[in-house]
Amino acid sequence: MKLRRGKLSVLAVLAVAGLVLTTSGCGSDDEAPQGGATSSDTSSSSPALSGEITVFAAASLKKTFTEIGAEFEKAYPGTKVAFNFAGSSDLVAQIQQGAPADVFASADTKNMDKATGDSLTAADPVNFASNTLEIAVPPGNPAKIATLADLANSGVKVVLCAPAVPCGSAAAKVEAAAKIDIKPVSEEQSVTDVLGKVTAGEADAGLVYVTDVKGAGDKVMGVEFPESSSAVNTYPIATLKASKNAALADAFLKAVTGDPGQGILATAGFAKP
Repeated sequence: MKLRRGKLSVLAVLAVAGLVLTTSGCGSDDEAPQGGATSSDTSSSSPALSGEITVFAAASLKKTFTEIGAEFEKAYPGTKVAFNFAGSSDLVAQIQQGAPADVFASADTKNMDKATGDSLTAADPVNFASNTLEIAVPPGNPAKIATLADLANSGVKVVLCAPAVPCGSAAAKVEAAAKIDIKPVSEEQSVTDVLGKVTAGEADAGLVYVTDVKGAGDKVMGVEFPESSSAVNTYPIATLKASKNAALADAFLKAVTGDPGQGILATAGFAKP
């Protein structure tokens, strides 16, 4: 067990990131990740990109994608990236019901598989990051949580994600690995809601991602546990067939999977897929 204090992510904005994105569209088609959408040439020789796209992204991506979006808009003046952040299961349900979206980024492959199974993606998804669980506790760790097993102790108020949400599915896997049965006081629809319960003092502990603990700074403390290695979540991203601005959607996907986006994600604590 290792106890550490979460630190606010300092998301460094490299001056060259915007330049690289502007001049090369985050790499040539030869450099695009396998399965990435490459139908649009986003190099400087192509017509200027314009318009707006809507990106549906997992709640755990809110800080990083907001920054990537801001850098993207700087690189492509006149464009706009709007976001809808929520639990991945809720997002894919909205897409299946016809909600207008251009890009989908999920916190697990299971929910992305729902989109591809319904033929909603324009190309094969690209895995761009991974994340693992960590126990978030209030400053000072008043309930003295030291291990994952402590979350199953009587009287400990624990908050988890709902089973359909990626962080909830991961929680179930680590419980099985530790051979324990956690009885949560509530099950939330996104990992940010779990973190909110802990920071508000409504729970003794919550299972969130490493990146959430890091991003919360001194609002929480993080308790690492070995069983987390049994539930590493892989994050895929894909453009959607229903996009009304496929060129801009393709360019955003390349921004996430290319050097500028990968640098921002790494700074926030995300690992490679």
